[in-house]
Amino acid sequence: MPTLAQFLNRGGKRLREWVGLGGAEGKARAQAESWLELADKVWAFRRDVLPEREAAELRTRTEELRQRYQARATVAQLQQGMDGLEPVLKRNGGAIYPKTALVENVEFFLVAAIVIIGVRSYFVQPFKIPTNSMWPSYYGMTGEIYASKAEEPGPLAVAARTVAYGAWAHRLDAPGDGEVLIPIGGEDNRGYVHYRVVPGHTWLVIPTQLKEYTLFVDDRPVKVRVPLDFDFDWVIGDAFFATGKPFSKSGLGEHLQALVTAGRTEVRYLDGQPVRCIRTGRKVLAGDRVLAFDEITGDQLFVDRVTYHFMRPRVGQGFVFYTGNIRNEYMQDLAGNQIVAYYIKRLIGTPGDVIQIHEPVIYRNGRPITGADAFEKNARREGLYGGYFYGPRIRGNLMSADQELKVPANAFFAMGDNSANSADGRYWGFVPAKDVIGRPLFIYFPFSKRWGPSR
Repeated sequence: MPTLAQFLNRGGKRLREWVGLGGAEGKARAQAESWLELADKVWAFRRDVLPEREAAELRTRTEELRQRYQARATVAQLQQGMDGLEPVLKRNGGAIYPKTALVENVEFFLVAAIVIIGVRSYFVQPFKIPTNSMWPSYYGMTGEIYASKAEEPGPLAVAARTVAYGAWAHRLDAPGDGEVLIPIGGEDNRGYVHYRVVPGHTWLVIPTQLKEYTLFVDDRPVKVRVPLDFDFDWVIGDAFFATGKPFSKSGLGEHLQALVTAGRTEVRYLDGQPVRCIRTGRKVLAGDRVLAFDEITGDQLFVDRVTYHFMRPRVGQGFVFYTGNIRNEYMQDLAGNQIVAYYIKRLIGTPGDVIQIHEPVIYRNGRPITGADAFEKNARREGLYGGYFYGPRIRGNLMSADQELKVPANAFFAMGDNSANSADGRYWGFVPAKDVIGRPLFIYFPFSKRWGPSR
């Protein structure tokens, strides 16, 4: 197996060959380097078993090619040297040469995999943000709504948005005339808009689970499937109700409950079961667009796994950690299984810190918390930052301004910047120190205005 230096050298040569850099001379020199590397390898592994005459000819032919390479001989001269070396290698290469292209490529990609795994495990790890608990500092999957067909991007723009933003287009058309109805509730749902979990595929190949939502036009269903972490409730709120509270389930939930109280509901049947639906008041004709939105991927970033081995995590930093050892009902999926994943939040408290929330401000050790722009913007409710809120009223932490939370030894306390829609330390407590992974380093995709160093 080649060394790391040989692997990088070989990769560079192949890249030059593939893209044609250096023309015929560059390609010939790259090939000569490969022949010399192979000849040295055969000599190192087989010189003690080669007949004296064969060993002498191998060294002679190898040195002839090496001298031509170092003297920057012409393409024809280099090819002549390679042609003279090849038959000697064929006679004496044993299991090293001749080697099939399959074996060569398997070896190449095996070393590549080892290098990538090593870098990922000890230095830099790619990470995708699925939800909007850290919005607007980091974006999870979001929906971009189009109010009319005239606003929708054309085919070329759709393709460009897929490449640049990881955007997937969803277009729902009316199967008939009538009013658009939104089913709500559902025994197993944790949101407000009714859905069911169904089997599906990512990239049309990889098995996964999806959320299937059903809207009605009068009594005709219109279905759409999205990833489990996609916030379709926000899409519905923005498209039909304009709640003005993006990514907050509480805002949409309050609005829907007010409509229920006002009697703006009808019953439809979904999978043979009655379901209550909200009347949107929007009337459509057959073929009209019921809903058009793009599902845009969450921020994908590199996580620095090195720094926290040498220095303590600092309050205010983005904070990536492993969830497998956080034992709490909130860390269980719908089937009751422990969620084993990597989360990103913002570090709020280190061992010994005392944390309180006086909406919209977090207090650390008796003073308004500092250390990040997100703290200041949430405290002022500036722009898209909505402030920090108390935790859940049942079996939660920081449920009121009177409650204090002291961070124990060998643990950390973390919260999302979008605390109105963040399952964080207020719900499941503390992060064990042993499960700290690192801090966000660089957003490498999508190519939006957030591309670049992490905040």
